Amino acid sequence: MSICEAAIAAKSASITLAAVKTDVKDGALARIADALRTQSARIISVNEEDLAAAEKNNLAKPLLKRLKFDEGKIADVCAGIESLIKLDDPVGRTISATELDKNLELYKVSCPIGVIGVVFESRPDALVQISTLCLKSGNAVMLKGGSEAAKTNRILAEIIAQASVEAGLPDGWIQLLETREDVAEMLAMDEYIDLVIPRGSNEFVRYIMDSTNIPVLGHADGICHVYIDGEADLDMAVNIVVDSKCQYVAVCNAAETLLVDAAIAQKFLPKVRAALEEKEVAIRGCEKTRAIIDAKPATQDDWRTEYLDLVISVKVVDGLDEAIEHINKYGSHHTDAIVTADEKKAAKFMDLVDSADVFWNCSTRFSDGYRFGLGAEVGISTNKIHARGPVGLEGLLIYKYKLIGTGQIVADYAGPKAKKFTHKKLSGGCEC
Repeated sequence: MSICEAAIAAKSASITLAAVKTDVKDGALARIADALRTQSARIISVNEEDLAAAEKNNLAKPLLKRLKFDEGKIADVCAGIESLIKLDDPVGRTISATELDKNLELYKVSCPIGVIGVVFESRPDALVQISTLCLKSGNAVMLKGGSEAAKTNRILAEIIAQASVEAGLPDGWIQLLETREDVAEMLAMDEYIDLVIPRGSNEFVRYIMDSTNIPVLGHADGICHVYIDGEADLDMAVNIVVDSKCQYVAVCNAAETLLVDAAIAQKFLPKVRAALEEKEVAIRGCEKTRAIIDAKPATQDDWRTEYLDLVISVKVVDGLDEAIEHINKYGSHHTDAIVTADEKKAAKFMDLVDSADVFWNCSTRFSDGYRFGLGAEVGISTNKIHARGPVGLEGLLIYKYKLIGTGQIVADYAGPKAKKFTHKKLSGGCEC
């Protein structure tokens, strides 16, 4: 099947899928989870082939970690699917209802976007998360994963397609792309594809944005910060910094820069250095940092770098205002956290830091659709339109207006004898 044929098939399936009932979608999700568990040995075997080839090609260790899809990862994605099943169906929900006049009622109702094109990194678990989120939200999906995960992605897409169609979903709702040329073709198909979500490097995301007329949702970088205020509990701060940086370094919500209030730098930096060095994290510091602890010099480029590795840049700042200024200047508007016991400082930080996710006294790693209770995510958006932050079910929806009348015409509401609109808010949902 050509890419054009795949896009046409996805578009056709999306129309049917938009009206599929909740029990059918949830039944398909359950069947997918069962199939993944039943065929886990086969999936792992294929994934090991991808891993061996990637190691032979000297793929970076953080990317190898992303690529691995073992029993634990399968269990995690199945748990995510089961969590998704428990969520209410977001499609067909009445967002607002207004009486325009007696027996003329307007409903704003949630509906699927249509066909979502997603290009993602070397994480097979992302394929499962993305496709099942699209299923639950009534969207067809065209997927392109990293070439290093080609075999794993192929078997996962086959299992998901077979299980879901057997459960009653329209054939063709999930399509797998395998080459860069496929992506280039997809980006030209604005007639069939309604939204593109790229997940990858800054350079890659910029390429996608510059190469298509299709709306693009996502983020380029994950330059996340943790700011340790002078009123912070230092033991809590160490734990949050270590988790934010080290819990999983190769992801966009891992902390890349640590900002420390000068008021507590002498006490805090030695404590956090010891904890980070225990995790084998290399530290790059500003001059004030290096006057207190051993660290390689940080350059201006470090403040704009997403390491995705066991490296962190550290800067000593003169209080909250400088921390906020630094984050808004060098950050990527993704996820930033403050550690402090001062509620007013925390409120100011969360109000003024211009990021999709702002946290107080917790790890940046909580920035995740599954952890937010969104039923996993297709990605994290730093956009300021449609959806922002972890994009779960609601981020894959748009809305339509449904107007229900009894023969009314606009001519009756125009001219000197025009009828008046009531514009009265209604309670209850649309029954159509």
